[in-house]
Amino acid sequence: MRTIALSAQVREGIGKGPSRRLRSEGSVPATFYGYKAEPIVIKVNSSELIKTLVNGRGETVFVKLDIQSGTSKKVEKLSVIKDIQIDTIKRKPVHVDFYEIRMDRTLTVDVQVLFSGTPVGIEDGGELQQLKRDVKVSGLPSDLPESIEIDISHLGIGDSIKVKDLIVKDGIQLLDNDDVAIVAVVATRVSLMTETAGGEEGEGGATEGAAAASAEPEGKEEQSK
Repeated sequence: MRTIALSAQVREGIGKGPSRRLRSEGSVPATFYGYKAEPIVIKVNSSELIKTLVNGRGETVFVKLDIQSGTSKKVEKLSVIKDIQIDTIKRKPVHVDFYEIRMDRTLTVDVQVLFSGTPVGIEDGGELQQLKRDVKVSGLPSDLPESIEIDISHLGIGDSIKVKDLIVKDGIQLLDNDDVAIVAVVATRVSLMTETAGGEEGEGGATEGAAAASAEPEGKEEQSK
C-alpha cells in the first residue's frame, strides 16, 4: 500500500463559524481518531489535500500525517481517509476524517476494482456495464491491496464477474455479498437485431431448401411418365 505524506496543524475552535473561517483561509477542517486514540481536531491545506487525492488516483492509500501543535514537535500519525465531505457546488472538500492505522490490527477499507482487456462480447455488439467500482475488504494494513485488477477479456454477451470470482491474497477477506455483480456484458438493441436477422436468414434458407427438396421428386415422377 502506498503512503503519501500530508502536513496538518492542530486547530482551535469547532463548529460552523470556525470551520467557515478555515475554509475561507484555504484550509479544510479535519479530525484524526482511531482505536483507543484520543481524537485530535486538525486542519489541512486544501490544495495539498486535493493533490493527495489526485495522487491517490482513486485508490486506497495510507496518509502519513505530520501534525504540528503550536511550537511543539511534530507528531507523525499513519492514517487512512475514512470519510470526506465534498461541497457539491464548488466540488471542493469541506471536511475530512482520518482514521489511525495500527499495523497489528485489521483494517476495513474500500478498494477500487480495475479492469484489463476488451471483452469478446463487445466485438459481438454487446455493451460493458460497470456495476460496482470498489469492494469492501478487511485485513492487516501490510496486506491490503491498493486496487484489485481483473481480466475481463473472456466475457461474452450475458457473462458477468461477481465478488466471489475475485482473487485476493491470503489474509484478505472480501466483505461484500458473494453474488453481487461487479461487471457484465449485456446485449444491446443492435446485437439483438443482428441475432434476430441471422436467425431469420437461417430459417429462410432452410425453408427454401425444403421447398427445393419437395419439388425435386415431382419433377422426376413427371419425367418417368
